[in-house]
Amino acid sequence: MNAPQPMPAAPARLTDRQIRSIIIGLMTAMLLAALDQTIVATAMPTIGLDLGDAVNLPWVVTAYLLASTAVTPLYGKLSDIHGRRIMLLIAIATFSLGSLACAMAKSMVALALARGLQGIGGGGLIALSQTIIGDIMSPKERARYQVYIAGVFVASSVAGPLLGGFFAQHLHWSMIFWINLPLGLAAFLLTNAQLKALPRHERRHRLDWPGAALMVLGSCALLLALSWGGVRYPWGSPVVVSLLVAAAALGLGFGLRLATAAEPLIPTEVLKDQVVYSATLAACFAMGTFIGLTIYVPIFLEGVLGLTASQSGVALVPLMVGTVTGATLSGRSMLYFRHYKRLPIAMMGVSVACCAAIAVEGRALPFAALEVLFLFLSMGLGTILPLSTIAIQNTVDFHQLGIATASMNFFRSLGGALIVAAFGTIVLGGSANNAGHDMESLIRGADAAHLAGVFRWVFAAACLGLGLAWAFLMWMEERPLRDRRAGKLDDALEAEMPNPLVME
Repeated sequence: MNAPQPMPAAPARLTDRQIRSIIIGLMTAMLLAALDQTIVATAMPTIGLDLGDAVNLPWVVTAYLLASTAVTPLYGKLSDIHGRRIMLLIAIATFSLGSLACAMAKSMVALALARGLQGIGGGGLIALSQTIIGDIMSPKERARYQVYIAGVFVASSVAGPLLGGFFAQHLHWSMIFWINLPLGLAAFLLTNAQLKALPRHERRHRLDWPGAALMVLGSCALLLALSWGGVRYPWGSPVVVSLLVAAAALGLGFGLRLATAAEPLIPTEVLKDQVVYSATLAACFAMGTFIGLTIYVPIFLEGVLGLTASQSGVALVPLMVGTVTGATLSGRSMLYFRHYKRLPIAMMGVSVACCAAIAVEGRALPFAALEVLFLFLSMGLGTILPLSTIAIQNTVDFHQLGIATASMNFFRSLGGALIVAAFGTIVLGGSANNAGHDMESLIRGADAAHLAGVFRWVFAAACLGLGLAWAFLMWMEERPLRDRRAGKLDDALEAEMPNPLVME
């Protein structure tokens, strides 16, 4: 038995009015990142056709995810040093500048590079917003404000696919990036004013630049291997094998750096906590699978079912709305139920079953049935997202809140980048093996039967990802939620369950 862990010191209490004002500012910042995740998806096929480079289309997403993944831990540490407000303003400005570069891109390479710049800003938007919410509210209180946060994602989940499809078909795909500029300005002005009341909990930190370099280079090597293997080069080619060996060596170096550095990029004491690593892995596979589906389902809808870009945007709404609905139900269950894991565990079982049905039946399903399956698939997946964040913030001290939240978002983003690359390998590799048709012609519906067969493997891979998320969720220890507003653990939970502050 280890010694009982002390309760963290509570922050200075803000008034409800101050909290609501801060939440409004954060909602605008979160809307930038949330809308970007949904509006790009339905325009992806059109972007690939317009730029004449559908083979490298996954890099529109992968470049963003890789850049945002790399900088997320840095945002966490820098916010601990310099404060949340200044780092969030930097993230908003960088995201807006990247959006401008994306809108003006004339080639896939230029667009991928601009998406990387956008990702450098985007890596701080969600992570810092979640950290600030953790600064001003206890895990128990967050459930009370879940409706405000969910409203942002509901709006982006509905508006994103519809706007993306409309812009791509009737205007120009660059509009999906131009729209970020007025939103970015509003987010900058609102957060700059509201976050001045934010309590500060900074501690001095040193940035582990060698660790960051090892992580970025290792991730790039792995993503390149997954993107090129079986598509541009054979899996056994010297290029792909060399990239895999380099990724393994750099990953090992990163692991050694975490174990030996005086202050590693990701603190090992945070990662060793059972709730932190199990919740992080559950979120990693859940979010990665969700991002992969949002990117490639439009190709399935247009190339297999023959929908237009606008119709594809409408058809994608259940997948987006279901995730937000599941997240809202999960967040509310943490307020009202002692055993808050039960609902997400049950819903994840439904999610895996729905994904398996799509993998087996696919194109043969009636369109209405497919939409219902997408809805329930994403509802189960969505239950993990708030649960993992609140559980992690519930278990760490206040001075670790920034880096713990950033670490979770780091692995969640890394999982997204890897799973998108893996899905891309399946889609592009399967397309490359279809003699007589390239990816562009398949998106246009030249061989819907062949593409439907390829997507059986995509949905099977999604089942695997959801199954792993489900397993890590069941493994995660269910600790009572701290109610820092009351200055104590929730009494009902504490009476019901063993003391989680004494670790076995």
